[in-house]
Amino acid sequence: MNLAKYDGKYVCIQSICGDTFLGRAAYENREFLECEYGGDEDGFFIEDFLIYRSQIKSIEETEVHGTAELWTERLILRRVRPEDAEELYRRLGTDPETAWHFGRNPYATLETARETVRGLIDSYRDEHVYSWVMDYEDVLTGTIEAFAGKDDSVEVSFRVVRGWEGRGFATEALKKVLEYLTENEGIPCVTARCAAEDIGAQKVLEKAGMKRIGTENDGSTVKYGLTTEGGE
Repeated sequence: MNLAKYDGKYVCIQSICGDTFLGRAAYENREFLECEYGGDEDGFFIEDFLIYRSQIKSIEETEVHGTAELWTERLILRRVRPEDAEELYRRLGTDPETAWHFGRNPYATLETARETVRGLIDSYRDEHVYSWVMDYEDVLTGTIEAFAGKDDSVEVSFRVVRGWEGRGFATEALKKVLEYLTENEGIPCVTARCAAEDIGAQKVLEKAGMKRIGTENDGSTVKYGLTTEGGE
């Protein structure tokens, strides 16, 4: 079985113990796993799970929807985990200058952060829920979401942890999410909004390929859009 050919692909693995692993596979060769983990065979990481070759009963590529794990050059865009609640509260919830979708801060207190994380984890069963954290070398550096809009459109929203701005993470993440939403999910129109004075956010939207399509709230809010071929 040539495991290496599944590297970076979405797979469904059935283990010899009857467990099912579903996600994006990161292949590692025997030399690396022997050095780092003491194993003597190759295998996969799916999120934090390590599955060795001898543990695999079957493996096949699979189609994924919803909040699938995405990789960029530097980031892993992944689902939120229970242990992220404290980090989200500390890094984003306590920052008074962080802009939130619809003006609500879901991480304002540690309690609300935990409630929000639990709700997101439950919602991931819905293939129309899109909510990722930006993971840079195991450091939570931001979040990016997409919310249902009018008709078949969605609206994206992102934020970067203070101190991590200016490194291109938001643009990198948004490009990948836009690609995933339009190409994998078949969404014909993606929109975004930001404050008219938020020049940094506007640059991110434009660099990611979105175009300014109008203003709202007497000009205080700028709206951007990305429409695929066949969309209105």
